[in-house]
Amino acid sequence: MGMFSFFTQEIAMDLGTANTLIIHGDEIVVNEPSIVALNRNNLKEVLAVGKKALLMHEKTHESIRTVRPLKDGVIADFNAAEIMIREMIKMIYPKKPLIPPSWRMVICIPSSITEVEKRAVRDSAEQAGAKEVYMIHEPMAAALGIGIDVEEPVGNMIIDIGGGTTGITVIALAGIVCDQSIRIAGDEFTMDIMEALRRYHSLLIGERTAEQIKIHVGAAMKDLDAPPEDMAVNGRDLVTGIPKQIMVTYQEIAEALDKSIFKIEEAILKALETTPPELAADIYRRGLYLTGGGALLRGLDKRLSAKIKLPVHIAEDPLKSVVRGTGLALKNYQHYPFIMK
Repeated sequence: MGMFSFFTQEIAMDLGTANTLIIHGDEIVVNEPSIVALNRNNLKEVLAVGKKALLMHEKTHESIRTVRPLKDGVIADFNAAEIMIREMIKMIYPKKPLIPPSWRMVICIPSSITEVEKRAVRDSAEQAGAKEVYMIHEPMAAALGIGIDVEEPVGNMIIDIGGGTTGITVIALAGIVCDQSIRIAGDEFTMDIMEALRRYHSLLIGERTAEQIKIHVGAAMKDLDAPPEDMAVNGRDLVTGIPKQIMVTYQEIAEALDKSIFKIEEAILKALETTPPELAADIYRRGLYLTGGGALLRGLDKRLSAKIKLPVHIAEDPLKSVVRGTGLALKNYQHYPFIMK
């Protein structure tokens, strides 16, 4: 038994639609895009994972296939997910150990996940080498990651805007009281940007370029206190077919994202309507907490606050709050057994 525990290693994983993060030994050791490049003639042959695979995305020829294994927060390609998890675990030890450890894993899952989708996550982790697999709901992990005491008899609303889904959850007494999930998040924002440039500039761009636009000039409001500089964007002219460059402003992007952000606002209002009155009173005092990559969108907190008439707080490091909470749950497993699913 002692020998077994010596070789048992613990890792916490935020398996996201856009990015996968892994904590091992209290440190984030892997932070990579959730994408894998495979040999189209032999789908078991891995060519690249994470950042290297992302560089290949939308630039491949007929022998290479890039796959994003997760869609809308859940596994869409089981084989690619298994390969991606295994390869990312290998990144923890660049030098292969003589005796491979057995892994105890805690993986984040969306709160709206079905039993079939949950089984797919567990199977992928086990196929990738995990001996024990536990799961934690993303909003609960996010709450732990931003320092909220989830066991208190106090209501907290967590809005987690990820790559595939936006989860709006009210947490109290270490449980989920209300849960609203919509499939509008970072990926939808990217598609909105691609569509806007196609419609208004007759410019065709890829996902990677749209993602860069979102990062550099993405905004939720047309009036920002500290606006970003205009960005030069290269793409293909749909009229002439010749590559061209245009300048894009943050106001244009704010307009492109307006409809999607409006849907998130509506979902938050709907979630507030179903919140028990005593918890609603707590939320009025405490405000709302924004986590996930979408929380980095400029002016989003101010826009939501103006619409909902409540204070909106952005987590200190919104991209990492979920994985930090997962790591905390794993580290204090004896204290948080009720969270594990």
